[in-house]
Amino acid sequence: MQRTLLRMPSILTRQVLKPVGMRLPAAYIQSRFLATSEEGHALQTPAQSSTFQLDEPPTDATTSLTASFAGASTEAFPREAAEILMAPIDEIDIEIKPDGLLYLPEIKYRRILNRAFGPGAWALVPRGPHTVSAKTLSREYALFCLGRFASVARGEQDFFDAENGLATASEGVKSNAMLRCCKDLGVASELWDPTFIRDFKARNCVQVWGVSNSGMKKLLWRRNDRTLDAPWKESDGSAASTASSSYSSNKYTKKY
Repeated sequence: MQRTLLRMPSILTRQVLKPVGMRLPAAYIQSRFLATSEEGHALQTPAQSSTFQLDEPPTDATTSLTASFAGASTEAFPREAAEILMAPIDEIDIEIKPDGLLYLPEIKYRRILNRAFGPGAWALVPRGPHTVSAKTLSREYALFCLGRFASVARGEQDFFDAENGLATASEGVKSNAMLRCCKDLGVASELWDPTFIRDFKARNCVQVWGVSNSGMKKLLWRRNDRTLDAPWKESDGSAASTASSSYSSNKYTKKY
């Protein structure tokens, strides 16, 4: 007797993301983040990079974006775009962290890319899943401009509240990867130039004693035209020092 193979309804055969190996260390990370991770990629730890998989392979278009280097170094970008990308940054936009690190807010990088190429003519494409350690989330992104590969970098972001902070940390990872990719395009290159850093901090920054809500006292950096951010308050009569006298002992480059 010849058997007849019955075709199951398509709704029952739809494949979904499912675990096939060990579980993530924290169940709430799996339940809260895996199902909602942006771009549909699963969150993975370094030791478990093969424990989660998509049953349905990505489309050809997705594959080309996540692995392509098409157009890399074939020709220079238009002169108008290059002038915008490499233009000196306005010093009023430069911020300083309490530890002395100079930085440009991530929204400034997006505005520069939009002016240079136009909204929709550049994109950050994830190159793989998120990787999570005890306190850090990271992911690799590639920057494409005018349909061409421009740069690739791994962004990272610390997080302290795994139950409620993973979505915010994921956005921070993307922004961190973007500014790292922008280094190859010359955007805000002054912020990696030690000569510029020394000069800017000597002219525009100062160290003051800050006191936290718990009473802890610490020497912190701020701009001359700024005040300390919460939870820090400047100590009354605190002795401020100039950048030139304390610059050498501060870490002005990290994670960038």
